[in-house]
Amino acid sequence: MKINRFFAKDIRQAIQKVRKTLGPDAVILSNKSVEGGVELVAAIDYDESSVVAAAIDAPTPTPAPAPVESSPGTPPAIVADLQKKRAAVESQPSPKSEPKQKIVDQPKEPSKPQVELSQEPILVEMRQEMQALRRMMENELSELTWHNMGEHKPNTQELLRRLMNIGLSPDICRDVVSKLDEVGNIDQAWRKAIYSLASELPIAGEDILEQGGAIAVIGPTGVGKTTTVAKLAARFCLRHGSHNVALITTDNFRIGAREQLNTYARILDVPVRSAGTVEELNSALNAFCSKRLILIDTAGMSQRDVQLSEQLSMLKAGNQPVRSFLALPATTQQASLEQAIKAFSAVRLDACILTKMDEAASIGGILSAVLHSGLPVAFTTDGQKVPEDLQLARPHSLVSRAVALSQEMTEPQDDGYLALALGGTRVHAHV
Repeated sequence: MKINRFFAKDIRQAIQKVRKTLGPDAVILSNKSVEGGVELVAAIDYDESSVVAAAIDAPTPTPAPAPVESSPGTPPAIVADLQKKRAAVESQPSPKSEPKQKIVDQPKEPSKPQVELSQEPILVEMRQEMQALRRMMENELSELTWHNMGEHKPNTQELLRRLMNIGLSPDICRDVVSKLDEVGNIDQAWRKAIYSLASELPIAGEDILEQGGAIAVIGPTGVGKTTTVAKLAARFCLRHGSHNVALITTDNFRIGAREQLNTYARILDVPVRSAGTVEELNSALNAFCSKRLILIDTAGMSQRDVQLSEQLSMLKAGNQPVRSFLALPATTQQASLEQAIKAFSAVRLDACILTKMDEAASIGGILSAVLHSGLPVAFTTDGQKVPEDLQLARPHSLVSRAVALSQEMTEPQDDGYLALALGGTRVHAHV
């Protein structure tokens, strides 16, 4: 094994020196930053398996046979003869040792010794340095790819930049751009991208509330479920009359939850009942069976709450089918939204309602969560007014709002972040 040390101004020049000197089969053992650049230690003819095998097959030293004790006055010739016989007996394998020898001679699984030796401090340090070097190279390649895209396909780069400024996830941005035949004029390509994005958004349609029946509004804490229930009830009352609407609350946890819904019920002149168990829920549903629409306000719980499954099973155990609308706040991060969708999918989700749209600085995250889950959007809410601040979800309106919010941002996405998010991925040849 031949080991060399290389110095260069940056990692790419150092790797070029390694390849030029040792060839493409060289193995980089370590890297570190030094004054004026970086230092790499590389080797050729490095075989890790041979090192492991040598460590495994290294013979263990056998202790020398103990000298034969003799009584004073024993002739030297007899002592020598006894030592020879003892050495001959010890050199012969005993019956008990044969199975052990056979087991040792059998082929060994390479995984077991490798796992044990991988915890050696030197090997662990080498693995960590190689992983750090790999990350460094990936970052360098991502930036290089992003800059090359700017030189050869500036319109494609600008289109990706605009989509990322909306707040969409990188995979959705790449998917939208990949569906375009070509990116010639940037303004024309931008309009096509916006239209493609809007066409991908799942929308529930206008008649989802008009179907009537029992509808439960579920979701995490503090997303505005009670106000949303009141808005839905008021919307239905304006079209079909208050005698066709009833309210049920299952929220026995939050202080003042029943009083808030009772206040809305008095204003709308609709009946309301509370239900804390499956039996009470069935009783309330039976009492309101003549109503065209029954809205159920549920208790808000985190997706990690252990009582969430109990609350959701209560809706499934009823003697009447209950549709579920998931309330999702636009002010929440995309990862948390996707976790909430996954947790509340324990019941069949018919649609979602995007709340707090007026409080969000960007809605790209919630649009990405909806696109990833495929959960159709029924309504959006953007205020506390009942029922004025409830709108039917329309895809082009949502995308236009996302674009408008992105234009209000004073600082666009940093090129370094865009390079890491998009630069390392190959864009389709047509783009």
